Amino acid sequence: MAELRKFQYKGFAFEDLKRMEIKDFMKIIPARPRRSLTKGFTEQQKIFVRNLKRAKAELEAGREPKIVKTHCRDMVVIPLMIGLQLGIYDGREFVKVEMKPDMLGHYLGEFTYNRKRVQHHSPGIGATRGSAFVAVK
Repeated sequence: MAELRKFQYKGFAFEDLKRMEIKDFMKIIPARPRRSLTKGFTEQQKIFVRNLKRAKAELEAGREPKIVKTHCRDMVVIPLMIGLQLGIYDGREFVKVEMKPDMLGHYLGEFTYNRKRVQHHSPGIGATRGSAFVAVK
């Protein structure tokens, strides 16, 4: 029977990442997210991290935490977020996303689409004669 492969991020086990300080985590993530974290958190991001800590405490206490909602699409996924369910705003609604270890070092905005797919159909009322033309095969 094959053994399950344990998750590792850049050679670190997930348990090590959970105990890691953000300054140490910054050393192992790619350059762009590292630069974002080096600048520090904005006020909105600080409030979001505070809510994350509250939700994580509920999860560890055995209670089901509420979905933590945020507009901070530019926030980098840090080990504190793993295992929680976040509501990430896409410009219209909060999209529920469960945070997994594979998401570390990415931005929250990468996990929700904020643009609708364009769907073209027949010309509308008042369209020019040329746009009403439909080719016959």
